[in-house]
Amino acid sequence: MNLPKDLLELVQNGVITKDTAENINDYYKNKNGASTNRLFVVFGVLGAVLVGLGIILIIAHNWDDLPRFTKTTLAFLPLLIGQVLCGYVLLKKQDSQTWRESSTTFLFFSIGASISLVSQIYHIPGNLSSFLLTWALLSLPLIYIMKSSITSLLYLTGITYYACETSYWGYPSVSSYAYWPMLLLALPHYYLLSKHKPQSNFIFFHNWFIPLSAVITLGTLASSTEELMFIAYFSLFGLLYLIGNRDFFINQKSRNNGYKILGTIGTVILLFTASFDFFWENLRNSHIELNGIMTTPEFLAATTLTVLALTLLVLNKKGKNIISVKPLSLVFVLFIPTFFIGLNLSVSVVLINIYVFVLGLLTIRDGAKRNHLGILNYGLVIITILVVCRFFDADLSFIIRGVLFVSVGVSFFATNYWMLKKRKTNE
Repeated sequence: MNLPKDLLELVQNGVITKDTAENINDYYKNKNGASTNRLFVVFGVLGAVLVGLGIILIIAHNWDDLPRFTKTTLAFLPLLIGQVLCGYVLLKKQDSQTWRESSTTFLFFSIGASISLVSQIYHIPGNLSSFLLTWALLSLPLIYIMKSSITSLLYLTGITYYACETSYWGYPSVSSYAYWPMLLLALPHYYLLSKHKPQSNFIFFHNWFIPLSAVITLGTLASSTEELMFIAYFSLFGLLYLIGNRDFFINQKSRNNGYKILGTIGTVILLFTASFDFFWENLRNSHIELNGIMTTPEFLAATTLTVLALTLLVLNKKGKNIISVKPLSLVFVLFIPTFFIGLNLSVSVVLINIYVFVLGLLTIRDGAKRNHLGILNYGLVIITILVVCRFFDADLSFIIRGVLFVSVGVSFFATNYWMLKKRKTNE
């Protein structure tokens, strides 16, 4: 297809006006330019990483034979080069995303290399946690000075690794409370990115990195009353699901909505976990100490996340019909009283199974109403998994179990057949 020639022919034959032809031509130019720019950014960042790794390998090969002064000079050399490159970008290439992202990526890794090399040269004591924390803090200004989204993603990865190294793999020596304010410090860049470039690839990665980082790291707050973390995680997944249903995310493709996907999967997994009787038996045997519970990090985390989720639930449903409320968005609210009932009574396992069954039915109903096979089958899958769980958990005869499986199989066939028939009728 020769676009200029085709547009000229359409103008000459009176199909479109000259202004329309110019607008079409400008649109495709900008579209192709954007694709080229994205490719340049990717290769620019990869080039910066490879150059940095190459310099490190060259130095490492002859490291032991070098005097201390030379080692120190070489340790700071990548850092100096990275700063010069970033300075050049700020003065001459500020509008070039490729230059900004690649030079900042090089400087980001140079900071980590310089810290580790100087520590090794002068035998400065420390551990991996302190190294990661120092590296992240020194790299944070680059996100805003250079407006670098790659550095923001690397920073999120670094602080998540720091929290895991400190509180999971270093447990029970120290806590990683510094992670949470450091996460908040990265959010302004994410907000600005969503305002100015809502369709960029960097938004896609941030939409996954931020909620995934929070999910991974929330468990680091567990200490003396770990049982309360179930409420915290239910509320976190509820919060993520509600964020994913905001207007900004609803208008995007499903794969870009990490909040909704993680919130949905996390809530359903926790529900199925709590649908087994052993979960509540272990909870009743845990003997939670109520004295001083309000000052524990688990209680504060559960309370904060629940309040945030409730606030967002109210904001999302303000001015809307109560029938429009998504059933999954209410699960975290229902779980809280169920949890405290389960501390003393075994009825909670029955309540959870009812929640799951009703959730599956309402999802099927939503899929039928919206004429969406994916949502309808998702509801059927929820009920099928519930039946499978009870197959191994409940003391039922093989006849009853067989009838349940046959019923679910028939339901799959019948509902899909009905949906397809309805679509053909509407066409």
